[in-house]
Amino acid sequence: MGAENKIDGDVDWHKNDRQNQPPSVSPSMQNHDSKLLTLPTILTLGRVAAVPLLVATFYVDSWWARTATTSIFVAAAITDWLDGYLARKMKLGTVFGAFLDPVADKLMVAAALILLCSRPLEVAMFREVPWLFTVPAIAIIGREITMSAVREWAASQNTRLLEAVAVNNLGKWKTATQMISLTILLATRDSSLGGPGILVPSGVLLLYISAGLSVWSLAIYMSKIWKVLLK
Repeated sequence: MGAENKIDGDVDWHKNDRQNQPPSVSPSMQNHDSKLLTLPTILTLGRVAAVPLLVATFYVDSWWARTATTSIFVAAAITDWLDGYLARKMKLGTVFGAFLDPVADKLMVAAALILLCSRPLEVAMFREVPWLFTVPAIAIIGREITMSAVREWAASQNTRLLEAVAVNNLGKWKTATQMISLTILLATRDSSLGGPGILVPSGVLLLYISAGLSVWSLAIYMSKIWKVLLK
């Protein structure tokens, strides 16, 4: 998924508050600060508004609702890439949009994880191992909460700490596996696809890989922060 300076949703929610960091405001953001609702920002707001729809359709026991749930999630992933592309291509980036984009991502991902935990797929592996979704969900959501707090603290300290928690490629891989796994797991709820088959194990495997990458990237960020503090 991709907004300016992020594909993994790892852009700091408060990093773009330029009251404390005025030199880092890009010219394109300065030019569009007065225009709050640019096209990329409208797409981002659409993702936020789609979260209640995701929850509502998830609990409707119907084939169309299961298809709708997956479609909403996929559409959110596409518009996340699209709003970032448009913001860069058309120079429509704003401070508000940069703040809102990772919030929308985290809301959608957290909602999907919690929904899957509340109603696991009706396959044998989940009856035998009921915590199969819970463990990666806690790891992923916990990592996002921790990183948001760390970045808020880093933004209030100095530039060196802020640079230590800048987005890295590991976070991009984490988000890619996260989005693919959740799409697979939501899609396999639709019986019209011909049954779970190998899709469910693949989705679960990718979810655990994403959780592992989440914890790994958190450890790397913490290590960088520790090195800065020791200097």
